[in-house]
Amino acid sequence: MVKFIATSSLFKYTWEQVAIGIWQRYPNPNSKHVLTEDVISRHIEGDKLISRRVLTKTNKIPKWGERFVGRDRNVLIVEESIVDASEKTITTYTHNIGLQKIMSIEEKCVYKVSAENPSWTICERTAWVSSKLYGLVSALEAFGAKRFCTNAQKASLGFDYVLTSLFRADHLKDHPLTAGSKIKETARKAAEIAKSKAAPILPRAAPS
Repeated sequence: MVKFIATSSLFKYTWEQVAIGIWQRYPNPNSKHVLTEDVISRHIEGDKLISRRVLTKTNKIPKWGERFVGRDRNVLIVEESIVDASEKTITTYTHNIGLQKIMSIEEKCVYKVSAENPSWTICERTAWVSSKLYGLVSALEAFGAKRFCTNAQKASLGFDYVLTSLFRADHLKDHPLTAGSKIKETARKAAEIAKSKAAPILPRAAPS
């Protein structure tokens, strides 16, 4: 059985801005799992820019899944995209070409002008998660679907961060990812100060 997922994300940027930013979405604070990205081919057909890229990603594996994956947890992702300037749509198709027996994830994203506000862009995301590992199909598909939803939220927030840095740099300090980093840094410094001020624990004297 295949798990189907449908989500959407709203970016308060124009379609043209999203079309520029989509090629610069890595790196960002939420993309540390993306190790490499390479363009394999790119050409123009009429008003369409058609590209194919290969990305290398890694993800944390739960303890129970380590025996199936082994030490090499990197996986290759193929991304095919169509930027249609006439229709103002960007469509991306991605799928993994490694570890497919354990889990296969096929994703389609369509970025288009928001019906709510023509100055905004909505991304409609659909995905299919499947596994061929006998005896663990249901568990792996459920796990994959849950992780996909979490990663999709992180990816959207990371892309929003990139768009903010490109087109509203003066607002970057207020972005959730920037604020989150500042909170972590403040907490780290506070912990270091508290540790430096703590009285040293002296060893007890041996009984005479």
